[in-house]
Amino acid sequence: MKASIEDKVQTRIPTKHGEFILHYYSNSLDKKEHVAFVKGEVAGKEDVPVRIHSECFTGDVLGSRRCDCGEQLDMALDLINTAGCGVLIYLRQEGRGIGLLKKLQAYNLQDQGLDTVDANIKLGHLADERQYDIAALILNSLQVRSIELITNNPLKIDELTKLGIKVNNRIAIEARIHQDNLEYLKTKAERMRHMLSMPDSK
Repeated sequence: MKASIEDKVQTRIPTKHGEFILHYYSNSLDKKEHVAFVKGEVAGKEDVPVRIHSECFTGDVLGSRRCDCGEQLDMALDLINTAGCGVLIYLRQEGRGIGLLKKLQAYNLQDQGLDTVDANIKLGHLADERQYDIAALILNSLQVRSIELITNNPLKIDELTKLGIKVNNRIAIEARIHQDNLEYLKTKAERMRHMLSMPDSK
């Protein structure tokens, strides 16, 4: 069955990053509530700044310092606001697709010495199980012609390109490195090919 989405409602959301329009989508793939946060006119536009942000309850909502997710979310919205137009797609695929329960279990394994990749694998999952089909459908629904993707993850660029999205450029989005997220970011850079500026380990 071919995947499909429906833009069910749009509503104005004023934020500290300016005013956005929130689009709520239903879809044929899962029962999750994926949304797009849109700034300005993006239909028919080229090189639209786009952040595809996977849900992180602990980072986005609680401000956890174990990851860079909450800070990246804030930075992306600020960047889009400064650009005057853009899209933040919020996908409900917690914990790189393994769900909140397994992510929290993975945190405990990390506290026992495993990195984020090995913790996921020990729990019977892949290092990253996220999919971007719905993100591609949302960008098509918004009639975005090409994008500048706000990401450090080359896999995300590859996956979107395979799905027919024209990615003309990458915009780096690097959060602050501190003691609580250092090992997490090192694993992203060394084992998941994320393009990050890591300090020398001397």
